[in-house]
Amino acid sequence: MANNNKRRNNKMSVEEAGQKGGNTVSNKYDKDHFQEIGQKGGNTVSDKYDKDHFQEIGQKGGNTVSDKYDKEHFQEIGQKGGNTVSDKYDKEHFQEIGQKGGNTVSDKYDKEHFQEIGQKGGNTVSDKYDKDHFQEIGQKGGNTVSNKYDKEFYEEIGQKGGNSRSRNNNNSKR
Repeated sequence: MANNNKRRNNKMSVEEAGQKGGNTVSNKYDKDHFQEIGQKGGNTVSDKYDKDHFQEIGQKGGNTVSDKYDKEHFQEIGQKGGNTVSDKYDKEHFQEIGQKGGNTVSDKYDKEHFQEIGQKGGNTVSDKYDKDHFQEIGQKGGNTVSNKYDKEFYEEIGQKGGNSRSRNNNNSKR
């Protein structure tokens, strides 16, 4: 059987012919052309297959990649991607998209959903850590807040809290 990638009688190999044709097409058209035909091709494929098909091939591809690389590889590329995105956008961008995402999720689910997942998360954390852990992080948080604010801040919030409690007590006696 002849090998199509080797030259015979000074003829171009299949690989060389493919490269030459690819270069010719690449030089003939601009970026917009390739984006347009890529979009058309993507739409055609999207119309041809259902969601389950894409989930299945995505799962297969994900498994293949996961088997090929270790945890450190994914941490490294995640870090690189995170740094790239962080360098590209400012704080306001992330606040804006965070707000949009939060609003989307808030519109999608009701109060009971958030109570349920909060309870599950709380139970998971509670099962994972002991009392000493929570005392330690509470102490750290208290110290951080204490160092951040001055005496007047605490007097002000103490006054507000006292006034609120007084109003609530007066309303409950009526």
